[in-house]
Amino acid sequence: MPRLPPVTIATLPDRTFSLTGFLSSVVLARPTLPVRAARIFRRGALSLRCGAWHGRHVTLRERQLAALRNGRPALLVVDVQRSFADPAYLAGYHLRPEASAAVASAVTTTGRLVDAARAADVPVVWVGLGTDPGTPWRASQWLRTGDPDAPYGPDEPCVRGTPGADWYRLAPAEHETRVVKRGYSGFLGTGLAEALRHAGVGWTAVAGLTSDCCVAATATDAFQLGWPVLVPTDAVAAYDVATNEAALAQLALNVAVLTSADELVSEWRR
Repeated sequence: MPRLPPVTIATLPDRTFSLTGFLSSVVLARPTLPVRAARIFRRGALSLRCGAWHGRHVTLRERQLAALRNGRPALLVVDVQRSFADPAYLAGYHLRPEASAAVASAVTTTGRLVDAARAADVPVVWVGLGTDPGTPWRASQWLRTGDPDAPYGPDEPCVRGTPGADWYRLAPAEHETRVVKRGYSGFLGTGLAEALRHAGVGWTAVAGLTSDCCVAATATDAFQLGWPVLVPTDAVAAYDVATNEAALAQLALNVAVLTSADELVSEWRR
């Protein structure tokens, strides 16, 4: 298979859960989503019949995971940057201790996934925010300040060329693809979709920060563009524990199969 190109693709502002068995094992898909991903989402492997598998009932989740095993995976690492992960940059978010611990743990687990992906020859794609101070995101400024023409303040996250945009505790290898975005989704205004198709990627896993914002947006776009998505719940976090749980519940209902990092690595090794 061709490798993902080791280049920055494009630039376009931005910024663990357990909903118990049901949401982690049953996921719905809307009929308007791309046929291939939605069919896998709803029915699991199209080549397997509902009913018995080795003499027992095959669950939807088992069929979903089985359907991925002939496809090439990719790991998308989203926004693990100092502005979003470094405690020194998060004071203004007033995180509770449990949320701070969850963010730190998600970064650690994402790093473990990166190591495992490299060992399993799974492409790692680094999706990071690169805010351009010369062209503010007017809708974001309107939402945050009420003034779409407000200039960026000194605390604007991940401004290109500043330490806030640096990766935090993790770093891309020289040959790994880096995508610079200016919105929430790694697919918006970038060449990420084309790069994944060129590399023959059949399904994706999305890890990083934050589950309610850029992880959700990137995972949703991956699914809408036809890639089945796994989200390792211990490798994502939000700045509030309840917000993270709600985000994962929404992803489970409409976009992704939720896993642990260990289960994801097991899927890569099959």
